[in-house]
Amino acid sequence: MELLIIFAFLAPVIVGVGSVVALDRPMPEPKVLEPEAPAPAPEPEPEVVPVPVEEPTVEEDAVAEPEPEPEPEVVAEPEVELETPAPAAGRLARLRARLAKSNNVFSKGLLALLSQDDIDEDVWDEIEETLLMSDLGADPAMELVDRLKERVTIEGAQEADSVREMLREELIAMVDPSMDRRLTATRKDDKPAVMMVVGVNGVGKTTTVGKLARVLVAEERNVILGAADTFRAAAAEQLTTWGERVGVETVRSDQEGADPASVAFSAVEEGIKQESDVVLVDTAGRLHSKANLMEELGKVKRVTEKQAEVGEVLLVIDATTGQNGLAQAKVFTEAVNVTGIVLTKMDGTAKGGIVVAIQRQLGVPVKLIGLGEGADDLAPFEAEAFVDALLAS
Repeated sequence: MELLIIFAFLAPVIVGVGSVVALDRPMPEPKVLEPEAPAPAPEPEPEVVPVPVEEPTVEEDAVAEPEPEPEPEVVAEPEVELETPAPAAGRLARLRARLAKSNNVFSKGLLALLSQDDIDEDVWDEIEETLLMSDLGADPAMELVDRLKERVTIEGAQEADSVREMLREELIAMVDPSMDRRLTATRKDDKPAVMMVVGVNGVGKTTTVGKLARVLVAEERNVILGAADTFRAAAAEQLTTWGERVGVETVRSDQEGADPASVAFSAVEEGIKQESDVVLVDTAGRLHSKANLMEELGKVKRVTEKQAEVGEVLLVIDATTGQNGLAQAKVFTEAVNVTGIVLTKMDGTAKGGIVVAIQRQLGVPVKLIGLGEGADDLAPFEAEAFVDALLAS
């Protein structure tokens, strides 16, 4: 009983003391919360406006058929107007006018020396020197001087006309009109005649082949060209252009540096197939490989002759090169048995004595002569007409 009274008395005291202690403690500062940034509003999606599609109206009971595809347009190739080559006969007469305008040693210097009233040894030495300047060659020059000495001594003719005729006769004899200058351009054993054209680059070889094709077309012969100069990029294209002008087909390879013998073989094969009269084969004048040029030309000839005989090998020489041309000619004749010479660039600047010199040293006739840059400026060589051109004034 007493314990209850004491507890009742102490309970309020304990509660009051606890409250005082609680009130004396510092109160924590209130935590200030920053307001959160508002989230960005989502972009509105673009409004999709439906595009009305117009439905094709189909009539009742109608069956829709697919439209036919258009046929490919056929474009007619324009017709190429073929050129008509000038007749080959008489072309050499054109050389007369060209040489008359040049400093031709025959018509100018030589005739003047021979027309002097007194021709002593000094004059004869000068005549011989003049002949050497014409690329006649040492032996032919001495031979011609000896003949002229004899005739002047016997005939005693020193008038201009007499001297001109005397010189004309002696020059014609030296050019030798008896040499066979005909081209082998006739079919044999039911196969076309095959001509190879050889020479170093720069002498006008491919151009000569094109011009020769025109000469043959003018004679109404059917011709095939073979572009076997495969080491010069523009050669095949150049030859093709020459052929197209007169309606002549060119056999060529699309691959630069192709085997020349293979192209020549194909050209002859095509010539046999088409029963052509002549196959003209243009050959390389320089090789970019390690093969020797002469060996390659020999190979072309051997491969070609598996189908048809090569009846003509024409060597093209630049007439302005003089004695250098003779050195080239010797090498070619040893390799491929040259049968004829084509002298190009005989346009008045060349020295006409080269004709005599080259025939004497090689024993091969000059068969064709190039008079200039024109398409029909390739002429069959005629001894008398050539000498008359040299002596024209």
